Amino acid sequence: MSKKIKSLTELEQLLQMAREAGQRIVHCHGVFDLLHPGHVLHFKEARKQGDLLVVTVTPDEFVRKGPGRPVFNQRLRLETIAALEDVDYAALNEWPTAVETIQRLQPHV
Repeated sequence: MSKKIKSLTELEQLLQMAREAGQRIVHCHGVFDLLHPGHVLHFKEARKQGDLLVVTVTPDEFVRKGPGRPVFNQRLRLETIAALEDVDYAALNEWPTAVETIQRLQPHV
């Protein structure tokens, strides 16, 4: 598994240190089941808005995109996102929405 993939607790600690060092944190969240060029461009543009790009992924149990979805399980989705050059960290969300994660990680963007 990629070293970029962190638990939310690990990520929270890493981002606190980054904030203390004056770094600007950008956060993107989604299912990212069938990763496409639009997602990649979205991450590229998001990365330009800060020093660190964090991407969180909706867990399989909360994906409601229809029968047979997600096509790729949460582990594969995390590994794919972590493989992207513009992504600094990836983590699995623990809730159906990103609200709690945003409150915990406190990104600038």
